[in-house]
Amino acid sequence: MDFNAVYHRADDNFCYPLNENELVINIKTGYDIENVSLIHGDPFTKGILGGAEQFVGAAHKMTDVKRLKRGLLWTIIVNPPFKRIKYYFELKSANECFYLFEDGFITEEQVHLPKRSHQFFIFPWMNPADIAVTPKWVNETVWYQIFPDRFCNGDEGLNRPDTEPWVCERIDRANVYYGGDIIGIIKKLDYLKDLGVSGLYLTPINEAPSCHKYDTTDYRKIDPHFGSAESFKRLVSEAHARGIRVMLDGVFNHSGALFAPWLDVVEKGADSEFFDWFMVESWPFDFEEGAAKKGQFYSFAFSDKMPKLNTNNQDVIDYFVGICEEWIRDYDIDGIRLDVANEVSHSFCKILRKHLKRLKADFYILGEIWHDAMPWLRGDEFDAVMNYPLADSVKDFWVDKALLKNDFEYMINRCYSAYTRQINDVLFNMLDSHDTKRLRSSVRNLDEYFQQLCVLFCLHGSLCIYYGTEIAMEGGHDPDCRRAMPWDDIEGGKYDEEIQVVRKLIKLRGEEPLLRNGEFRFPQKISEARVIEFNKVGNCGYFIEVILNLSGGDVFVGNEGEVLFERGFSCDVLRRDGVLIRKA
Repeated sequence: MDFNAVYHRADDNFCYPLNENELVINIKTGYDIENVSLIHGDPFTKGILGGAEQFVGAAHKMTDVKRLKRGLLWTIIVNPPFKRIKYYFELKSANECFYLFEDGFITEEQVHLPKRSHQFFIFPWMNPADIAVTPKWVNETVWYQIFPDRFCNGDEGLNRPDTEPWVCERIDRANVYYGGDIIGIIKKLDYLKDLGVSGLYLTPINEAPSCHKYDTTDYRKIDPHFGSAESFKRLVSEAHARGIRVMLDGVFNHSGALFAPWLDVVEKGADSEFFDWFMVESWPFDFEEGAAKKGQFYSFAFSDKMPKLNTNNQDVIDYFVGICEEWIRDYDIDGIRLDVANEVSHSFCKILRKHLKRLKADFYILGEIWHDAMPWLRGDEFDAVMNYPLADSVKDFWVDKALLKNDFEYMINRCYSAYTRQINDVLFNMLDSHDTKRLRSSVRNLDEYFQQLCVLFCLHGSLCIYYGTEIAMEGGHDPDCRRAMPWDDIEGGKYDEEIQVVRKLIKLRGEEPLLRNGEFRFPQKISEARVIEFNKVGNCGYFIEVILNLSGGDVFVGNEGEVLFERGFSCDVLRRDGVLIRKA
Protein backbone atom coordinates (compact mmCIF):
# COMPACT_ATOMS: atom_id res chain seq x y z
CA MET A 1 0.00 0.00 0.00
CA ASP A 2 1.23 3.48 -0.87
CA PHE A 3 1.02 4.97 2.63
CA ASN A 4 2.62 8.26 1.58
CA ALA A 5 -0.29 9.00 -0.77
CA VAL A 6 -2.90 8.84 2.02
CA TYR A 7 -3.92 12.07 3.69
CA HIS A 8 -6.71 13.21 5.97
CA ARG A 9 -7.23 15.68 8.77
CA ALA A 10 -10.40 16.42 10.71
CA ASP A 11 -10.82 20.03 9.59
CA ASP A 12 -10.70 22.51 6.71
CA ASN A 13 -11.65 20.97 3.36
CA PHE A 14 -11.19 17.38 4.61
CA CYS A 15 -13.86 17.40 7.31
CA TYR A 16 -16.40 20.19 7.57
CA PRO A 17 -20.11 20.84 8.12
CA LEU A 18 -21.99 21.63 4.95
CA ASN A 19 -24.90 22.83 7.05
CA GLU A 20 -26.27 22.13 10.55
CA ASN A 21 -26.99 18.47 9.71
CA GLU A 22 -24.52 17.26 7.08
CA LEU A 23 -20.80 16.66 7.58
CA VAL A 24 -18.54 16.22 4.54
CA ILE A 25 -15.52 13.92 4.95
CA ASN A 26 -12.76 13.58 2.32
CA ILE A 27 -9.66 11.42 2.21
CA LYS A 28 -6.88 11.23 -0.39
CA THR A 29 -5.28 7.91 -1.34
CA GLY A 30 -3.08 6.45 -4.02
CA TYR A 31 -4.46 4.71 -7.10
CA ASP A 32 -3.70 1.36 -5.49
CA ILE A 33 -6.64 1.70 -3.10
CA GLU A 34 -9.78 -0.07 -4.36
CA ASN A 35 -12.19 0.48 -1.48
CA VAL A 36 -12.47 2.93 1.41
CA SER A 37 -14.96 2.71 4.25
CA LEU A 38 -15.66 5.23 6.98
CA ILE A 39 -16.28 3.67 10.42
CA HIS A 40 -18.00 6.29 12.52
CA GLY A 41 -20.23 6.90 15.50
CA ASP A 42 -20.87 9.21 18.41
CA PRO A 43 -17.87 9.65 20.76
CA PHE A 44 -20.00 8.98 23.86
CA THR A 45 -22.20 6.07 22.77
CA LYS A 46 -20.28 3.57 24.92
CA GLY A 47 -18.91 5.79 27.68
CA ILE A 48 -16.98 8.98 28.21
CA LEU A 49 -13.49 9.52 26.81
CA GLY A 50 -10.51 8.27 28.78
CA GLY A 51 -9.91 4.71 27.65
CA ALA A 52 -12.71 2.76 29.31
CA GLU A 53 -15.23 3.42 26.52
CA GLN A 54 -15.93 0.70 23.97
CA PHE A 55 -16.37 2.43 20.63
CA VAL A 56 -18.57 0.67 18.09
CA GLY A 57 -18.95 2.46 14.77
CA ALA A 58 -21.06 1.86 11.70
CA ALA A 59 -19.18 1.21 8.47
CA HIS A 60 -20.17 3.02 5.28
CA LYS A 61 -18.44 2.63 1.93
CA MET A 62 -17.19 5.85 0.37
CA THR A 63 -18.45 5.62 -3.21
CA ASP A 64 -17.92 9.18 -4.45
CA VAL A 65 -14.43 9.02 -5.96
CA LYS A 66 -12.61 11.69 -7.98
CA ARG A 67 -9.36 11.26 -9.87
CA LEU A 68 -6.44 13.57 -9.12
CA LYS A 69 -3.04 13.74 -10.79
CA ARG A 70 -1.33 11.49 -8.23
CA GLY A 71 -4.21 9.77 -6.50
CA LEU A 72 -7.88 9.56 -5.61
CA LEU A 73 -10.17 11.73 -3.53
CA TRP A 74 -12.90 9.80 -1.69
CA THR A 75 -15.93 11.66 -0.31
CA ILE A 76 -18.87 10.84 1.92
CA ILE A 77 -21.57 12.96 3.56
CA VAL A 78 -22.83 11.79 6.96
CA ASN A 79 -25.53 13.08 9.31
CA PRO A 80 -24.28 12.79 12.90
CA PRO A 81 -27.51 12.60 14.99
CA PHE A 82 -25.88 14.36 17.95
CA LYS A 83 -23.78 16.86 15.93
CA ARG A 84 -20.43 15.18 16.75
CA ILE A 85 -18.50 12.27 15.28
CA LYS A 86 -15.66 9.89 16.08
CA TYR A 87 -14.25 7.93 13.16
CA TYR A 88 -11.49 6.08 11.35
CA PHE A 89 -10.99 4.62 7.87
CA GLU A 90 -10.66 1.13 6.43
CA LEU A 91 -8.51 1.11 3.27
CA LYS A 92 -8.31 -1.92 0.98
CA SER A 93 -6.03 -2.54 -1.96
CA ALA A 94 -5.97 -5.73 -4.03
CA ASN A 95 -3.90 -7.59 -1.43
CA GLU A 96 -3.89 -5.50 1.76
CA CYS A 97 -6.17 -3.95 4.32
CA PHE A 98 -5.12 -1.25 6.76
CA TYR A 99 -6.93 1.12 9.08
CA LEU A 100 -6.13 4.81 9.34
CA PHE A 101 -6.38 6.59 12.69
CA GLU A 102 -5.14 10.03 13.63
CA ASP A 103 -1.77 8.61 14.69
CA GLY A 104 -1.29 6.49 11.58
CA PHE A 105 -1.94 3.08 10.04
CA ILE A 106 -2.60 -0.19 11.89
CA THR A 107 -3.51 -3.71 10.81
CA GLU A 108 -6.79 -5.54 11.29
CA GLU A 109 -5.23 -7.57 14.09
CA GLN A 110 -4.18 -4.39 15.90
CA VAL A 111 -7.66 -2.89 15.52
CA HIS A 112 -9.13 -5.76 17.53
CA LEU A 113 -6.53 -5.96 20.30
CA PRO A 114 -8.72 -5.65 23.44
CA LYS A 115 -6.47 -3.31 25.46
CA ARG A 116 -5.00 -1.28 22.61
CA SER A 117 -5.81 2.42 22.62
CA HIS A 118 -6.85 4.07 19.39
CA GLN A 119 -6.42 7.70 18.49
CA PHE A 120 -9.58 8.32 16.54
CA PHE A 121 -10.34 11.26 14.30
CA ILE A 122 -12.87 13.49 16.02
CA PHE A 123 -15.07 16.33 14.86
CA PRO A 124 -16.23 17.59 18.25
CA TRP A 125 -19.36 19.60 17.49
CA MET A 126 -21.15 21.12 14.50
CA ASN A 127 -21.63 24.57 16.05
CA PRO A 128 -23.91 26.68 13.83
CA ALA A 129 -21.74 29.77 14.41
CA ASP A 130 -18.72 27.93 13.00
CA ILE A 131 -20.37 26.71 9.79
CA ALA A 132 -19.38 28.64 6.67
CA VAL A 133 -22.49 30.28 5.24
CA THR A 134 -22.25 32.05 1.88
CA PRO A 135 -24.76 34.39 0.17
CA LYS A 136 -26.93 32.28 -2.14
CA TRP A 137 -27.52 35.01 -4.73
CA VAL A 138 -23.86 35.05 -5.71
CA ASN A 139 -24.06 31.59 -7.30
CA GLU A 140 -26.63 32.90 -9.77
CA THR A 141 -24.67 36.07 -10.58
CA VAL A 142 -22.78 36.84 -13.77
CA TRP A 143 -20.39 39.65 -12.84
CA TYR A 144 -19.14 42.29 -15.22
CA GLN A 145 -15.89 43.95 -14.12
CA ILE A 146 -15.52 47.61 -15.04
CA PHE A 147 -12.36 49.73 -14.97
CA PRO A 148 -14.26 53.04 -14.74
CA ASP A 149 -11.80 55.36 -16.49
CA ARG A 150 -11.92 53.20 -19.65
CA PHE A 151 -15.56 52.11 -19.81
CA CYS A 152 -17.65 55.09 -20.90
CA ASN A 153 -17.30 58.88 -20.73
CA GLY A 154 -20.79 60.01 -19.78
CA ASP A 155 -20.02 63.56 -18.60
CA GLU A 156 -17.13 65.33 -20.28
CA GLY A 157 -17.48 68.14 -17.77
CA LEU A 158 -15.81 65.87 -15.20
CA ASN A 159 -12.72 65.29 -17.33
CA ARG A 160 -9.26 66.17 -16.05
CA PRO A 161 -7.36 68.78 -18.09
CA ASP A 162 -4.96 66.05 -19.27
CA THR A 163 -7.68 63.64 -20.40
CA GLU A 164 -6.75 61.77 -23.59
CA PRO A 165 -9.07 61.44 -26.62
CA TRP A 166 -11.26 58.30 -26.46
CA VAL A 167 -9.02 56.18 -28.71
CA CYS A 168 -9.60 52.42 -28.51
CA GLU A 169 -6.09 51.28 -29.35
CA ARG A 170 -3.07 49.77 -27.64
CA ILE A 171 -1.99 51.51 -24.41
CA ASP A 172 1.72 51.71 -23.63
CA ARG A 173 1.67 54.30 -20.83
CA ALA A 174 0.51 53.31 -17.36
CA ASN A 175 -1.16 56.44 -16.03
CA VAL A 176 -3.21 58.06 -18.79
CA TYR A 177 -6.78 59.31 -18.37
CA TYR A 178 -9.62 58.70 -20.79
CA GLY A 179 -12.51 60.20 -18.86
CA GLY A 180 -14.73 57.24 -18.09
CA ASP A 181 -17.09 58.00 -15.22
CA ILE A 182 -20.10 56.89 -13.19
CA ILE A 183 -22.62 58.61 -15.47
CA GLY A 184 -21.12 56.63 -18.35
CA ILE A 185 -21.79 53.38 -16.49
CA ILE A 186 -25.37 54.47 -15.76
CA LYS A 187 -25.91 55.17 -19.46
CA LYS A 188 -24.85 51.61 -20.31
CA LEU A 189 -26.92 49.78 -17.69
CA ASP A 190 -29.55 48.80 -20.25
CA TYR A 191 -26.81 47.43 -22.50
CA LEU A 192 -25.51 45.34 -19.59
CA LYS A 193 -28.99 44.19 -18.62
CA ASP A 194 -29.65 43.12 -22.23
CA LEU A 195 -26.37 41.21 -22.21
CA GLY A 196 -27.59 39.30 -19.15
CA VAL A 197 -25.24 40.79 -16.54
CA SER A 198 -26.53 40.57 -12.96
CA GLY A 199 -23.56 41.97 -11.01
CA LEU A 200 -21.17 44.91 -11.44
CA TYR A 201 -17.70 44.80 -9.94
CA LEU A 202 -16.06 48.22 -10.07
CA THR A 203 -12.37 48.77 -9.51
CA PRO A 204 -11.79 51.64 -7.01
CA ILE A 205 -13.84 54.80 -7.38
CA ASN A 206 -12.57 56.78 -4.37
CA GLU A 207 -10.47 59.89 -4.81
CA ALA A 208 -6.93 59.11 -5.95
CA PRO A 209 -4.39 60.72 -8.30
CA SER A 210 -3.97 57.71 -10.61
CA CYS A 211 -6.32 56.42 -13.30
CA HIS A 212 -6.59 53.06 -11.51
CA LYS A 213 -7.38 54.57 -8.05
CA TYR A 214 -5.53 51.93 -6.03
CA ASP A 215 -3.56 54.79 -4.39
CA THR A 216 -6.45 56.18 -2.37
CA THR A 217 -6.38 59.75 -1.11
CA ASP A 218 -9.82 59.88 0.51
CA TYR A 219 -11.85 56.73 1.30
CA ARG A 220 -14.95 58.79 2.05
CA LYS A 221 -15.05 60.67 -1.25
CA ILE A 222 -15.94 59.56 -4.77
CA ASP A 223 -13.21 60.73 -7.14
CA PRO A 224 -14.57 64.01 -8.61
CA HIS A 225 -13.45 62.96 -12.10
CA PHE A 226 -15.74 59.92 -11.77
CA GLY A 227 -18.67 61.76 -10.21
CA SER A 228 -20.12 62.35 -6.76
CA ALA A 229 -21.78 60.53 -3.91
CA GLU A 230 -25.13 61.38 -5.50
CA SER A 231 -24.19 59.95 -8.91
CA PHE A 232 -22.92 56.75 -7.32
CA LYS A 233 -26.11 56.41 -5.25
CA ARG A 234 -28.03 56.78 -8.50
CA LEU A 235 -25.89 54.09 -10.16
CA VAL A 236 -26.58 51.59 -7.39
CA SER A 237 -30.29 52.45 -7.33
CA GLU A 238 -30.68 52.12 -11.09
CA ALA A 239 -28.63 48.92 -11.16
CA HIS A 240 -30.80 47.41 -8.43
CA ALA A 241 -33.92 48.39 -10.37
CA ARG A 242 -32.60 46.23 -13.21
CA GLY A 243 -31.74 43.29 -10.94
CA ILE A 244 -28.01 44.07 -11.00
CA ARG A 245 -25.95 43.94 -7.78
CA VAL A 246 -22.95 46.21 -7.18
CA MET A 247 -19.56 45.35 -5.62
CA LEU A 248 -16.86 47.90 -4.77
CA ASP A 249 -13.09 47.46 -4.51
CA GLY A 250 -11.69 48.03 -1.00
CA VAL A 251 -8.01 49.00 -0.88
CA PHE A 252 -7.09 48.42 2.76
CA ASN A 253 -3.63 46.88 2.46
CA HIS A 254 -2.16 50.25 1.54
CA SER A 255 -3.21 53.84 0.99
CA GLY A 256 -2.03 56.45 -1.46
CA ALA A 257 0.83 58.82 -0.73
CA LEU A 258 -1.65 61.71 -0.42
CA PHE A 259 -3.78 60.03 2.24
CA ALA A 260 -3.97 62.59 5.07
CA PRO A 261 -2.73 60.25 7.86
CA TRP A 262 0.32 59.32 5.74
CA LEU A 263 1.13 62.97 5.01
CA ASP A 264 1.03 63.57 8.76
CA VAL A 265 3.52 60.73 9.31
CA VAL A 266 5.84 62.02 6.59
CA GLU A 267 5.82 65.43 8.29
CA LYS A 268 5.94 64.48 11.98
CA GLY A 269 7.33 60.96 12.15
CA ALA A 270 6.89 59.29 15.54
CA ASP A 271 5.11 62.40 16.84
CA SER A 272 2.23 61.80 14.46
CA GLU A 273 -0.91 60.28 15.96
CA PHE A 274 -1.03 58.10 12.84
CA PHE A 275 2.55 56.80 13.05
CA ASP A 276 1.39 53.28 13.99
CA TRP A 277 -1.19 53.27 11.20
CA PHE A 278 1.66 52.36 8.85
CA MET A 279 4.58 49.95 8.87
CA VAL A 280 7.50 52.32 9.33
CA GLU A 281 11.01 51.03 10.02
CA SER A 282 12.92 54.30 10.22
CA TRP A 283 12.25 58.05 10.02
CA PRO A 284 12.93 60.64 8.67
CA PHE A 285 12.55 59.19 5.19
CA ASP A 286 15.52 59.61 2.93
CA PHE A 287 13.89 60.46 -0.39
CA GLU A 288 16.40 60.22 -3.21
CA GLU A 289 15.21 61.50 -6.59
CA GLY A 290 11.63 61.31 -5.35
CA ALA A 291 11.88 57.76 -4.03
CA ALA A 292 12.48 56.59 -0.48
CA LYS A 293 15.35 54.29 0.28
CA LYS A 294 14.09 50.72 0.46
CA GLY A 295 13.52 49.42 3.97
CA GLN A 296 12.47 52.69 5.58
CA PHE A 297 8.80 51.81 5.31
CA TYR A 298 6.82 48.96 3.86
CA SER A 299 4.68 49.55 0.79
CA PHE A 300 2.75 47.69 -1.86
CA ALA A 301 5.21 46.11 -4.31
CA PHE A 302 7.98 48.57 -3.31
CA SER A 303 5.92 51.55 -4.50
CA ASP A 304 6.51 54.72 -2.44
CA LYS A 305 3.13 55.96 -3.64
CA MET A 306 1.35 53.13 -1.81
CA PRO A 307 2.53 52.95 1.85
CA LYS A 308 1.42 49.79 3.63
CA LEU A 309 -1.29 50.14 6.27
CA ASN A 310 -0.90 48.41 9.62
CA THR A 311 -4.09 46.33 9.75
CA ASN A 312 -2.91 44.85 13.05
CA ASN A 313 -3.62 48.24 14.65
CA GLN A 314 -7.07 48.48 16.25
CA ASP A 315 -7.46 52.13 15.21
CA VAL A 316 -6.82 51.18 11.58
CA ILE A 317 -9.25 48.26 11.85
CA ASP A 318 -11.94 50.49 13.34
CA TYR A 319 -11.40 53.16 10.68
CA PHE A 320 -11.73 50.86 7.67
CA VAL A 321 -14.55 48.80 9.14
CA GLY A 322 -16.35 52.11 9.58
CA ILE A 323 -15.61 53.04 5.95
CA CYS A 324 -17.17 49.79 4.72
CA GLU A 325 -20.21 50.26 6.95
CA GLU A 326 -20.66 53.74 5.47
CA TRP A 327 -20.52 52.28 1.94
CA ILE A 328 -23.33 49.89 2.83
CA ARG A 329 -25.47 52.45 4.67
CA ASP A 330 -24.90 55.35 2.27
CA TYR A 331 -24.82 53.53 -1.07
CA ASP A 332 -26.50 50.15 -0.41
CA ILE A 333 -23.73 48.18 -2.13
CA ASP A 334 -23.95 44.38 -2.17
CA GLY A 335 -20.36 43.29 -1.91
CA ILE A 336 -16.75 44.28 -1.47
CA ARG A 337 -13.58 42.91 -3.00
CA LEU A 338 -10.48 43.31 -0.81
CA ASP A 339 -7.41 44.25 -2.80
CA VAL A 340 -4.15 42.42 -1.89
CA ALA A 341 -6.23 40.50 0.62
CA ASN A 342 -3.49 38.03 1.54
CA GLU A 343 -1.39 40.81 3.12
CA VAL A 344 -4.19 42.22 5.27
CA SER A 345 -4.24 40.81 8.81
CA HIS A 346 -6.57 37.93 9.62
CA SER A 347 -7.71 39.91 12.67
CA PHE A 348 -8.92 42.73 10.43
CA CYS A 349 -10.75 40.33 8.09
CA LYS A 350 -12.55 38.56 10.94
CA ILE A 351 -13.73 41.78 12.55
CA LEU A 352 -14.76 43.18 9.16
CA ARG A 353 -16.91 40.14 8.41
CA LYS A 354 -18.75 40.31 11.74
CA HIS A 355 -19.61 43.97 11.28
CA LEU A 356 -20.66 43.79 7.63
CA LYS A 357 -22.72 40.60 7.96
CA ARG A 358 -24.48 42.13 10.96
CA LEU A 359 -25.35 45.14 8.83
CA LYS A 360 -26.34 43.15 5.71
CA ALA A 361 -26.57 39.38 6.20
CA ASP A 362 -26.19 38.41 2.53
CA PHE A 363 -23.32 40.83 1.85
CA TYR A 364 -20.59 39.27 -0.34
CA ILE A 365 -16.97 39.53 0.86
CA LEU A 366 -14.41 38.61 -1.79
CA GLY A 367 -10.64 38.43 -1.39
CA GLU A 368 -7.99 38.99 -4.04
CA ILE A 369 -5.75 35.98 -3.40
CA TRP A 370 -3.86 34.32 -6.25
CA HIS A 371 -2.88 31.12 -4.42
CA ASP A 372 -4.36 28.49 -2.09
CA ALA A 373 -6.60 30.56 0.18
CA MET A 374 -7.92 28.01 2.68
CA PRO A 375 -6.74 30.05 5.73
CA TRP A 376 -9.11 32.86 4.66
CA LEU A 377 -12.06 30.60 3.80
CA ARG A 378 -12.96 28.94 7.09
CA GLY A 379 -16.24 30.81 7.41
CA ASP A 380 -15.02 33.69 9.57
CA GLU A 381 -13.31 35.90 6.97
CA PHE A 382 -14.14 35.86 3.24
CA ASP A 383 -17.02 34.25 1.38
CA ALA A 384 -14.76 33.52 -1.59
CA VAL A 385 -11.62 34.51 -3.46
CA MET A 386 -10.80 35.38 -7.05
CA ASN A 387 -10.12 31.97 -8.56
CA TYR A 388 -6.85 32.70 -10.36
CA PRO A 389 -5.53 29.11 -9.91
CA LEU A 390 -8.50 27.81 -11.91
CA ALA A 391 -8.12 30.53 -14.55
CA ASP A 392 -4.43 29.75 -15.06
CA SER A 393 -5.09 26.01 -15.20
CA VAL A 394 -7.81 26.37 -17.82
CA LYS A 395 -5.70 28.63 -20.02
CA ASP A 396 -2.66 26.35 -19.64
CA PHE A 397 -4.60 23.49 -21.21
CA TRP A 398 -4.78 25.40 -24.51
CA VAL A 399 -1.13 26.50 -24.30
CA ASP A 400 0.45 23.17 -23.31
CA LYS A 401 -0.33 20.63 -26.03
CA ALA A 402 1.19 17.86 -23.91
CA LEU A 403 -1.80 18.07 -21.55
CA LEU A 404 -4.48 15.46 -22.26
CA LYS A 405 -8.13 15.09 -21.32
CA ASN A 406 -7.17 13.27 -18.12
CA ASP A 407 -5.09 16.28 -17.09
CA PHE A 408 -8.15 18.49 -17.52
CA GLU A 409 -10.10 16.15 -15.22
CA TYR A 410 -7.30 16.20 -12.62
CA MET A 411 -7.19 20.00 -12.77
CA ILE A 412 -10.92 20.47 -12.30
CA ASN A 413 -11.02 17.99 -9.42
CA ARG A 414 -7.99 19.60 -7.76
CA CYS A 415 -9.45 23.10 -7.95
CA TYR A 416 -12.86 22.04 -6.64
CA SER A 417 -11.49 19.95 -3.78
CA ALA A 418 -9.33 22.79 -2.46
CA TYR A 419 -12.22 24.39 -0.55
CA THR A 420 -15.56 23.46 0.96
CA ARG A 421 -18.68 23.01 -1.14
CA GLN A 422 -20.37 26.16 0.12
CA ILE A 423 -17.26 28.16 -0.81
CA ASN A 424 -17.23 26.53 -4.26
CA ASP A 425 -20.81 27.76 -4.72
CA VAL A 426 -19.62 31.38 -4.71
CA LEU A 427 -16.02 31.24 -5.97
CA PHE A 428 -15.26 34.18 -8.24
CA ASN A 429 -14.29 32.48 -11.51
CA MET A 430 -12.82 34.49 -14.36
CA LEU A 431 -10.28 34.12 -17.19
CA ASP A 432 -8.84 37.65 -17.21
CA SER A 433 -9.02 40.92 -15.30
CA HIS A 434 -7.49 44.38 -15.01
CA ASP A 435 -4.34 42.70 -13.67
CA THR A 436 -3.79 40.19 -16.48
CA LYS A 437 -3.34 39.94 -20.21
CA ARG A 438 -6.72 39.76 -21.91
CA LEU A 439 -7.93 36.31 -22.90
CA ARG A 440 -8.33 37.24 -26.58
CA SER A 441 -4.64 38.13 -26.79
CA SER A 442 -3.68 34.78 -25.24
CA VAL A 443 -5.38 32.54 -27.83
CA ARG A 444 -4.89 31.84 -31.54
CA ASN A 445 -8.39 32.60 -32.79
CA LEU A 446 -12.01 33.22 -31.83
CA ASP A 447 -12.74 29.49 -31.75
CA GLU A 448 -10.20 28.96 -28.96
CA TYR A 449 -11.48 32.11 -27.27
CA PHE A 450 -15.07 30.90 -27.15
CA GLN A 451 -13.99 27.38 -26.16
CA GLN A 452 -12.40 28.77 -23.01
CA LEU A 453 -15.40 31.01 -22.32
CA CYS A 454 -17.65 27.96 -22.61
CA VAL A 455 -15.57 26.20 -19.94
CA LEU A 456 -15.92 29.27 -17.71
CA PHE A 457 -19.70 29.34 -18.16
CA CYS A 458 -20.00 25.65 -17.29
CA LEU A 459 -18.03 25.82 -14.05
CA HIS A 460 -19.31 25.63 -10.50
CA GLY A 461 -19.61 28.95 -8.68
CA SER A 462 -20.07 32.55 -9.75
CA LEU A 463 -18.38 33.98 -12.82
CA CYS A 464 -17.05 37.31 -13.99
CA ILE A 465 -16.33 38.67 -17.44
CA TYR A 466 -14.06 41.68 -17.82
CA TYR A 467 -15.51 44.64 -19.72
CA GLY A 468 -14.99 44.03 -23.43
CA THR A 469 -15.05 40.25 -23.07
CA GLU A 470 -18.34 40.23 -24.97
CA ILE A 471 -16.58 41.73 -28.03
CA ALA A 472 -13.39 39.67 -27.64
CA MET A 473 -11.40 42.82 -26.85
CA GLU A 474 -7.65 42.43 -27.18
CA GLY A 475 -5.03 43.68 -24.73
CA GLY A 476 -1.60 42.74 -23.51
CA HIS A 477 -0.32 42.93 -19.96
CA ASP A 478 -1.01 45.97 -17.77
CA PRO A 479 -1.51 48.72 -18.88
CA ASP A 480 -2.65 47.44 -22.29
CA CYS A 481 -5.34 45.24 -20.73
CA ARG A 482 -7.14 48.48 -19.76
CA ARG A 483 -8.04 49.81 -23.21
CA ALA A 484 -10.98 52.13 -23.83
CA MET A 485 -14.29 50.47 -24.72
CA PRO A 486 -15.08 51.00 -28.48
CA TRP A 487 -18.69 52.11 -28.17
CA ASP A 488 -18.94 53.52 -31.68
CA ASP A 489 -18.00 50.16 -33.18
CA ILE A 490 -20.28 48.28 -30.78
CA GLU A 491 -23.27 50.46 -31.59
CA GLY A 492 -22.38 50.27 -35.29
CA GLY A 493 -22.79 46.50 -35.23
CA LYS A 494 -19.15 45.51 -35.68
CA TYR A 495 -19.24 43.05 -32.78
CA ASP A 496 -22.82 41.78 -33.03
CA GLU A 497 -21.77 38.17 -33.59
CA GLU A 498 -19.42 38.06 -30.58
CA ILE A 499 -21.98 39.76 -28.34
CA GLN A 500 -24.65 37.31 -29.40
CA VAL A 501 -22.46 34.35 -28.42
CA VAL A 502 -21.79 35.77 -24.95
CA ARG A 503 -25.44 36.72 -24.50
CA LYS A 504 -26.43 33.14 -25.38
CA LEU A 505 -23.94 31.70 -22.89
CA ILE A 506 -25.21 33.97 -20.10
CA LYS A 507 -28.81 33.02 -20.89
CA LEU A 508 -27.93 29.31 -20.94
CA ARG A 509 -26.19 29.54 -17.58
CA GLY A 510 -29.20 31.25 -16.08
CA GLU A 511 -31.62 28.66 -17.42
CA GLU A 512 -29.59 25.56 -16.52
CA PRO A 513 -28.76 25.46 -12.78
CA LEU A 514 -26.58 22.36 -13.34
CA LEU A 515 -24.00 24.63 -14.99
CA ARG A 516 -23.69 26.53 -11.70
CA ASN A 517 -24.13 23.75 -9.17
CA GLY A 518 -23.84 20.29 -10.71
CA GLU A 519 -21.24 17.71 -9.87
CA PHE A 520 -18.65 16.86 -12.52
CA ARG A 521 -18.41 13.50 -14.26
CA PHE A 522 -15.76 12.72 -16.88
CA PRO A 523 -16.87 10.12 -19.45
CA GLN A 524 -14.39 8.53 -21.82
CA LYS A 525 -16.64 8.12 -24.86
CA ILE A 526 -14.32 9.83 -27.33
CA SER A 527 -10.89 8.27 -27.85
CA GLU A 528 -8.97 11.42 -28.92
CA ALA A 529 -6.81 12.51 -25.99
CA ARG A 530 -7.22 16.26 -26.65
CA VAL A 531 -11.02 16.24 -26.63
CA ILE A 532 -12.40 17.54 -23.33
CA GLU A 533 -15.55 15.79 -22.14
CA PHE A 534 -17.40 16.44 -18.92
CA ASN A 535 -20.95 16.15 -17.67
CA LYS A 536 -22.68 18.34 -15.10
CA VAL A 537 -25.05 16.17 -13.10
CA GLY A 538 -27.61 16.52 -10.32
CA ASN A 539 -30.92 15.15 -9.09
CA CYS A 540 -33.03 16.59 -11.90
CA GLY A 541 -33.28 13.49 -14.10
CA TYR A 542 -30.94 14.73 -16.84
CA PHE A 543 -27.35 15.92 -17.24
CA ILE A 544 -25.57 18.59 -19.27
CA GLU A 545 -22.87 17.24 -21.58
CA VAL A 546 -19.98 19.50 -22.60
CA ILE A 547 -17.54 18.52 -25.36
CA LEU A 548 -14.66 20.67 -26.64
CA ASN A 549 -12.55 19.53 -29.57
CA LEU A 550 -8.87 20.43 -29.21
CA SER A 551 -7.66 17.42 -31.20
CA GLY A 552 -6.74 19.27 -34.38
CA GLY A 553 -9.27 17.36 -36.49
CA ASP A 554 -12.95 16.53 -36.68
CA VAL A 555 -14.34 14.01 -34.17
CA PHE A 556 -17.47 11.87 -34.09
CA VAL A 557 -19.69 12.79 -31.15
CA GLY A 558 -23.04 11.25 -32.09
CA ASN A 559 -26.26 13.20 -32.42
CA GLU A 560 -27.75 12.55 -28.98
CA GLY A 561 -29.72 14.93 -26.80
CA GLU A 562 -31.01 18.47 -27.11
CA VAL A 563 -28.36 20.88 -28.39
CA LEU A 564 -28.12 23.92 -26.12
CA PHE A 565 -25.05 25.58 -27.59
CA GLU A 566 -22.79 24.75 -30.50
CA ARG A 567 -19.91 26.10 -32.52
CA GLY A 568 -18.52 23.88 -35.25
CA PHE A 569 -21.06 21.09 -34.71
CA SER A 570 -22.79 19.41 -37.64
CA CYS A 571 -25.03 16.37 -37.11
CA ASP A 572 -22.71 13.75 -35.61
CA VAL A 573 -19.42 15.62 -36.05
CA LEU A 574 -17.68 18.23 -33.92
CA ARG A 575 -15.21 20.12 -36.06
CA ARG A 576 -11.76 21.27 -35.03
CA ASP A 577 -11.83 23.92 -32.27
CA GLY A 578 -15.56 23.33 -31.86
CA VAL A 579 -17.72 23.19 -28.76
CA LEU A 580 -20.96 21.34 -28.07
CA ILE A 581 -23.19 21.72 -25.00
CA ARG A 582 -26.29 19.57 -24.88
CA LYS A 583 -28.86 18.16 -22.51
CA ALA A 584 -29.15 14.38 -22.29
